[in-house]
Amino acid sequence: MKYVAILGLGTVGGGVARMLCDNRERIAAAAGEEVVLRRILDLRDMPDSPFSALVTHRFEDILSDPSISLVVEAIGGVRPAGDFSLALLRAGKHVVTSNKAVVSAMGAVLTEAAEAAGACYLFEASCGGGIPLITPLSRDLAPNRITGLCGILNGTTNYILTSMRDSGADYADALAEARRLGYAEADPTDDVEGYDTRRKLNILSAVAGEGLTDERLIPCTGIGGVRRADVSALAREGCAVKLVGVMRGGYLLVAPHLIPRDHPLRSVDGVYNAALIHGDKVGDVMLMGRGAGADPTASAVVADVCEALSGRAAPCRLRAGYVPPDFDGYGCPRYFCVPEAAADALTARVPRAVRVTSPEGEAAFLAPPMTEAACRALAEELPLTSHLRVLSDLCDDSEART
Repeated sequence: MKYVAILGLGTVGGGVARMLCDNRERIAAAAGEEVVLRRILDLRDMPDSPFSALVTHRFEDILSDPSISLVVEAIGGVRPAGDFSLALLRAGKHVVTSNKAVVSAMGAVLTEAAEAAGACYLFEASCGGGIPLITPLSRDLAPNRITGLCGILNGTTNYILTSMRDSGADYADALAEARRLGYAEADPTDDVEGYDTRRKLNILSAVAGEGLTDERLIPCTGIGGVRRADVSALAREGCAVKLVGVMRGGYLLVAPHLIPRDHPLRSVDGVYNAALIHGDKVGDVMLMGRGAGADPTASAVVADVCEALSGRAAPCRLRAGYVPPDFDGYGCPRYFCVPEAAADALTARVPRAVRVTSPEGEAAFLAPPMTEAACRALAEELPLTSHLRVLSDLCDDSEART
């Protein structure tokens, strides 16, 4: 029999606690022996919870309990979650988390501490919720050089942009609907500004081989500036607009992208998430599913619990200190929109630009790969009303270094 504890009985922690009870026999078979929930750390008393008898307000009750061999960290944020995790690992206890903030900020320190103590620090649920992403990257695709990775890694923003396309709603109305349906938090800043996607991209790129970087070094643009007019016009071309995290040619980027009609991510709609990974030998691999929610996330967390307790886990060691190249040199195809009166000026400046379905009174173009520096110069010369990067082929990372 193995005893485990949970830090935080919120959405994820509650889902894990229920799953440990509901699927007790299947979990015992996967872990090699019965897994019993012994303690839950939470600030609240929760007298009406079925787990109220397990609740403690003292972290030391879990840290000092020699019978507890694994702890699920479901607090969220970097502090005190990171400090608690470090103390647990140094005490020789396995730690499993879905907390992308702490993995992005402290993953190198925590995986090093786990290795030194002979413990596991596992974080499968931190990037894709119920979608397995960490294990495929770190184990199944390990023989490959990962030349590129792109993903729709946030269900809230994907729902909002899908709603703008399908219903014709503007951004504010689509966000209000997402809140009403429970797909957006009361304060959706982390989601709509791209910060949540940025943390996940940082982790995935580190697992893929780049190493963790300071999140502030990853250019990040949210979806607040996406225009309904562009979304609608591009839909008539069979294209979509999605918030995408991209790793190509050493560059890291989070921004709304135009997704061409034949791209695999084009059909990933609503609250679904997906990641497209390109390995130099395996080619493209795409993983898709529900990226958030109590049950999908609990599924990934408990899978890590079973791996750690069974002794089968192959922990992923994260490195720190990666510095991406100067973003001015990043290149990719572009979508530009200008007032109709400026159409000739744009084609004169970008001769290979091709006109596409345009918002009323404007002229929209698809342009060949251009660097960030070249786009900034263009914006200084012409009255751009819209600019989107176009998601292109991951197998050729040389385009990113145009």
